[in-house]
Amino acid sequence: MARIISEKSIQKRNLWVDRIHSLSENFVSNFEFIENELEREFKMSGNNGIVEHLRLCGNIPEYYGHNTSKEKLYSKYTDAVLSFTYRCIGIRSRVLKERSNVADVEACAKNYSFVADAKSFRLSRTAKNQKDFKIEALHRWKYGKPFAMIVCPIYQLPSRNSQIYLQAIHNDVCILTYSHLSLITIYAHEVSKPDAENLLHSVFKTVSSLNPSTSAISYWKGINKTILGYSKSIPKLWQDEEQAITESIEISRKADLLYLSLKRSNIMNMNREEAIRSIIKLYKIDKRESAIKNIVDQELFSLK
Repeated sequence: MARIISEKSIQKRNLWVDRIHSLSENFVSNFEFIENELEREFKMSGNNGIVEHLRLCGNIPEYYGHNTSKEKLYSKYTDAVLSFTYRCIGIRSRVLKERSNVADVEACAKNYSFVADAKSFRLSRTAKNQKDFKIEALHRWKYGKPFAMIVCPIYQLPSRNSQIYLQAIHNDVCILTYSHLSLITIYAHEVSKPDAENLLHSVFKTVSSLNPSTSAISYWKGINKTILGYSKSIPKLWQDEEQAITESIEISRKADLLYLSLKRSNIMNMNREEAIRSIIKLYKIDKRESAIKNIVDQELFSLK
């Protein structure tokens, strides 16, 4: 069986991971750089180029430090990918630059509008906390728009029962996966953008019509039935995307396990002094000491 995700796509993925990791601490200029690079790719390869990102972007690389600027910048990269995806479908879209009380992406189709948020997680993530999805917050951030969408990697969503599905149905927030969006993006290229735009509208309306439930099975059966039944050309695209999911998990797994294996080897080969320095750096002892030493009373009590 021929592979869906090519070696060239994997190389491009690795290039983007390294590129984000190597960027400076200037968050604003870095995000502008990412948007410009994606814009350049979009002009060169259109829908196919964005699909390459969609299939692999849901996994935060293991070698990005937890809660670091690299991890936050990666999150903005997935927002930019999401925005360009909507453009591929024929929907006007932009990433919002505001930092609080707004969604990350705003989109306007011909007959509807919505806000959206892209989520990415590490493969090593174990707890599936409903707070990670911010369903109710996204509902509040609609600001008059009828719909909202949160896009997640398919392998990180609850597969049985979860409050996120009940919250999504109750608040008209569509939970969708990068895999579903990849399929719709390909459909837009092979059939037409207006059809893809209408298909996405049908998905939104399906969420609104579902019976409130915590059941993952009920939720995804409703979404999948809507997409599969929309056109006779979709089942073949569905089959390809199903294979792409398996491949994308294996690609991400291989990259992360290689990193952790190398990390383990480096630790095991450390001498005593190197190990001590590594632990001090891990716990940020020097930075925390500096912060403590720089504390002053601000002389606020002297203001009379």
